[in-house]
Amino acid sequence: MTLTWETSYAIALELKRLHSDVNIEDVTLQQIHDWTFQLQEFEDDPALCNDEILSSIYQEWFEELIHDRQ
Repeated sequence: MTLTWETSYAIALELKRLHSDVNIEDVTLQQIHDWTFQLQEFEDDPALCNDEILSSIYQEWFEELIHDRQ
């Protein structure tokens, strides 16, 4: 599956899987940016990235963690 900025939920799931040892509250948007570009399946234009997209990925990741704890 190819990941793009439009697949924020899929990106969040992959980051959650790969970085399960991190405290989500300590994760920065810069880390999400860097980690997303390191994903093997990620193929999108870096110029399209913005804080809104990164915040959306963060929110999706956070919500997944909350659901896991319930």
